Amino acid sequence: MEGGPQGRWTESQENRSTSPMSLPSYPDSPYPGQPAADHDPYGGQAPARTNGFAVAALVLGLIACLFFWTVVGGLLLGLLAVVFGIIAALRTRQGRAPRRVMAIVGAAFGALGLIGSVIVLVVAVSVFDSQEFQNLEDCMNRANGQAAEDRCAEDFVDELTN
Repeated sequence: MEGGPQGRWTESQENRSTSPMSLPSYPDSPYPGQPAADHDPYGGQAPARTNGFAVAALVLGLIACLFFWTVVGGLLLGLLAVVFGIIAALRTRQGRAPRRVMAIVGAAFGALGLIGSVIVLVVAVSVFDSQEFQNLEDCMNRANGQAAEDRCAEDFVDELTN
């Protein structure tokens, strides 16, 4: 190419155009002051991928609802489900764990099981403490055979329904 300085190639330009291109290297972080993506600048823990307390609350809450008529099933498991659900909800609120809805549902099921168990317990105590039950107990102690025991049970049911 001839002509003035614009039409002529210099030796360094020719070498650059014929040499293979190298890609520029970038640092790990786009800006020197910015931390890498997997590093928390404040030193806190990254959010967990699962929330064991939420799962435990849901499972215990469902079991408490199914077995509310027992003391262990309703009272103990229901109370544990409520406690684990509250802990899990607080962890999700702080951003340390996911599954907030699961935690709330588990706590709600646990509360339902707990309430159902308390109702069953109150009814059972009131029945066992009643005069009708005392009459049944006296009748069963005096019964001489199966027919007399059956008659006592029928009288007890009649007294409860009246």
